[in-house]
Amino acid sequence: MTEAVYPRPEVLAAPAQRPPLLRLSDAWLQRGLLAVVALYLIVSLVLPLYALLSKSLRARDGSFVGLANFELYAATPALVNSLYNSLFIGALTTVITIGLAFPFAYALTRTCMPGRGFFLIVALVPILLPSLLPGIGLVYLFGNQGLLKAWLFGASIYGPIGIVIAEVFYTFPHALMILITALSLADARLYEAAQCLRAGKLRSFLTVTLPAARYGLVSAALVVFTLVVTDFGAPKVIGGNYNVLAVDIYKQVVGQQNFEMGAVVGLILLVPAALAFGIDRIVQRRQIAQLSARSVPYRPKPDTALDFSMLGFCTLVSVAILSILGICHFASLVQFWPYNLSVSLRHYQFEFMDGGGWDAYRNSLMMAGLTAIIGTAIIFIGAYLVEKARGVGSLSRGIVQLLAMLPMAVPGLVLGLGYIFFFNEPANPFNPLYGTLAILVICSITHFYTVAHLTATTALKQIDGEFESVAASLKQPFHRTLTRVTVPVCLPTILDIAIYLFVNAMTTVSAVVFIYSTNTALASVAILNMDDAGQLAPAAAMGIVIFYTNAAAKILHALAQWLVVGRFQRWRAA
Repeated sequence: MTEAVYPRPEVLAAPAQRPPLLRLSDAWLQRGLLAVVALYLIVSLVLPLYALLSKSLRARDGSFVGLANFELYAATPALVNSLYNSLFIGALTTVITIGLAFPFAYALTRTCMPGRGFFLIVALVPILLPSLLPGIGLVYLFGNQGLLKAWLFGASIYGPIGIVIAEVFYTFPHALMILITALSLADARLYEAAQCLRAGKLRSFLTVTLPAARYGLVSAALVVFTLVVTDFGAPKVIGGNYNVLAVDIYKQVVGQQNFEMGAVVGLILLVPAALAFGIDRIVQRRQIAQLSARSVPYRPKPDTALDFSMLGFCTLVSVAILSILGICHFASLVQFWPYNLSVSLRHYQFEFMDGGGWDAYRNSLMMAGLTAIIGTAIIFIGAYLVEKARGVGSLSRGIVQLLAMLPMAVPGLVLGLGYIFFFNEPANPFNPLYGTLAILVICSITHFYTVAHLTATTALKQIDGEFESVAASLKQPFHRTLTRVTVPVCLPTILDIAIYLFVNAMTTVSAVVFIYSTNTALASVAILNMDDAGQLAPAAAMGIVIFYTNAAAKILHALAQWLVVGRFQRWRAA
C-alpha cells in the first residue's frame, strides 16, 4: 500500500509569493486617472447636492434662515399633501406592477408557454419610450374624447387613476428584468424533493419558488417604488390637479421662481429614494447564491393547463402595452382627433410646433451619442481602476466606489435642480458650461452612472487578476493589458453600457428639464412643452420618433453584439 505523502510543515508555513511590483510610472498614472474620475463625480454630483442643501437653508435675499423653509413647507397643507400623494401612488403602483410582473416573469422562465421570445420583446418596449408618452396614450384612450372613456364608468383618467396606470406601464419592464433574473436560477433538486414529499404544485410554489425569489421581489419592489416617487413625466401629463412631489418641484421652480422652496421639496424627494436605495443594498448583501456546484438546472416541463393560462395572461398584458403604443402611433398620423381621422404627417412638422422643432431631436441625438461614448469611457475606466488597479490604495478605491453608488439614490429632478444652483453661480469656474450641450451630457452621465458602473465591475470581476500580475512581471505598462486583454474580453459589456446610456439619454426628462436652454432643447423636453401648449398629437409624434430611434439603436447593438461574440469565439478557437 502506497504511503500518503503530505507537505512538510515548513512548506505549509511558507508565505505566499509577493506579486511583482507595478512600475512607478504606471502607479502614478493609475492614481492620476482615479483622481480624475473622483473629481468628475465630486464636481458633477457632490457639489451640486451641496449647493441644493445650501439653497434650502437660505431666504430669497440670500440670508441664512436655517430650517425656516422646512417649517414653512410643513405648515403648507398643499405641499404636505403632495408628499402623501407621492407615497400613496408609489405604494399602489408597486403592488400592481409586482403583481403583474411576477407571473409574467414566471411564465417566461418556468413554463413551456409558446411565444416567450415575442412576449419578452413586447414587455421591454416601454424602456424605449419617454415616461411622458404613456400619459399621452391614456389621454387618447380614456380622456374626455378617448376611445374607451366609457370603460371608466364615469371616473376621470386625469388624476391618481391615470398616474397609476401610466406608472405601471413605465415601471413594468424594470421589475420584469429583475424578476426574470431571480427566477432563472433554480435548483431542480429542490423541486424533486418536494415531489418526493408529495407536495402539490401550490405548496411547491409557496415553499420553494417564492422563498428563492424573495430577494428579487424586494429589489424589484424598491426599484419600482423609487422610479414612481421620483418620476416627473406621467404625473405632469395626466395628473390633473393631483399634485405629487416631482410636479411640485417643477411648479415651485418654473412656475413660481421659488428656488428656495424648490430646493426644500427636492431634498424631501431625496429621502424616500435614498431610503429605498439603502434598503435595496442591505437586501442584496444578505442574498445568498441559489446555485451551487452540485446544483441541477431546473427545466420546466410541459403543462397544458398552466402553459395556456400563462399564455392568456401574457397576451392580455402585451395587448395593454401595445394598445398604448398603438394609439400614440395612430393619433400622430391622423388629421384632427377625433373628428377627422384621415392620415396625415402634419403632426411631424415639428418646425411649426412648440418645443424646438427638429433641432430638438438633433440635439437629443448628439447628446445621447456623446453620453454613450464619453460616459462609457469614463465609467469603464473608473470601474477598471476600482477593480484592477494595483497602484492605488484600497481607501482611494473605496471612496470612488462610494461616489459611484450615490447617483442611484439621487432623483433626476433633484440632480438637475442642484445643477442650477451650482453651475449657474457666476463665481463658479464651471459657469461657462451652463446652458450648453456639455452640461446636459455631464448630467446624463452622472444620473445613470451607478447601473453602468455595476455592470462594468461585474464583468471585470470575472477576469482573473493574473493578467495584471503577468503583465507587471514582464514590465509591461498596465494600459497595454487594458487595451489588448481587458477591453476585448469586456467588449460585449462595453456595448451594453453604451446602449444603456444612449437609450436613457434619449428618453430622460427629469434630469434635464431645468438645465436646457433655447439652443439646446431636447426631444424629450419638446414633448413636455408641446403638451403644455395643447399640441398633444405632435407630442405623441415626437415620442414615436424617439421610440423608433431607440429601437434602431437596439437593433444595431444586437448586431454589434453578434459580431463581437462571434469574433471573440473565433479568437478563442484560434
